[in-house]
Amino acid sequence: MDEFLADYRETVESAAVKLRAVPEERAQRVMEGGWSAQQIMGHLIDSATNNHQRFVRAQFTDHLDFPGYEQEQWVLAQHYELEAWTELIDFWRSYNRHLAHVVAAIPPEVLTKPRAWHSLDRIAWQTVPASEPATLEYLVRDYLGHLKDHLRQIFDALEG
Repeated sequence: MDEFLADYRETVESAAVKLRAVPEERAQRVMEGGWSAQQIMGHLIDSATNNHQRFVRAQFTDHLDFPGYEQEQWVLAQHYELEAWTELIDFWRSYNRHLAHVVAAIPPEVLTKPRAWHSLDRIAWQTVPASEPATLEYLVRDYLGHLKDHLRQIFDALEG
């Protein structure tokens, strides 16, 4: 888990530096897929908030059964495109630094405990069949994979 956490922290810190170099006007342009970089950052904040409660709650239950959320509606309702780009980046960075702290504090036996009852067949970025057990560690790693995928999407679109 130490390597994972180092990678997570480095991903967040290096992305924040690159994102701050992007002019706000450019971050507001709608990209292929229908969202701007600013809206994708908002989605990543929404993902952090939803996964934060999952990471904490999972430590006190025998399951990984959590509700999903309406991603499009969350982004539209919060009007991320109207928020200052640098504020979004700073909030996203701070929230993820806190999540890395939360994950680092989870006991290894809690992270790796197999859970037969889960909703990762519906809420995970890379789903797990409902018939297979899942672990909190899988959910945490899946969260980072999702985060990296969207950062790639932003950087690819901005470079193109």
